[in-house]
Amino acid sequence: MVEKVPMTKAGFAKLQEELRWRQQEERPRIIEAISEARAHGDLSENAEYHAAKEAQSLNEGRIGELEDVVNRAELIDPAKLSGDTVKFGATIRLVDEDTDEEKIYQIVGDQEADVKSGRISISSPISRALIGKATGDSVEVVAPGGSKAYEILEITWR
Repeated sequence: MVEKVPMTKAGFAKLQEELRWRQQEERPRIIEAISEARAHGDLSENAEYHAAKEAQSLNEGRIGELEDVVNRAELIDPAKLSGDTVKFGATIRLVDEDTDEEKIYQIVGDQEADVKSGRISISSPISRALIGKATGDSVEVVAPGGSKAYEILEITWR
């Protein structure tokens, strides 16, 4: 059985764009760099050639990864979801019970997570603590940086 990878439409579009770029722009650029480096002669001591071959290997590896994830993607549109408890796609407004600092996070797929943009992975410690909880609930998050307590102020779907 193929394990599906949950992600939002925006995250899926971003992965598709990276795949397109790697296949249609980066791959030909690297092939050209290899060709140019080959023209310089002796390949055993040709740093440009070895660097280009390594870049090619990394790019092809990432293309394979992206193709796999895109093929297994299960698109979920948070705007079409609803409910009173936290689940994939929810945007949650929290308050840190120690500092009174508010934070807003959206729970997204692993491939599209970006903490700086407020998108946290479904498999992160904070997401795992939040799943199934409701507005007004307090959660204890045990993360690598220590334990934190949050109160859920609001759950929205967008």
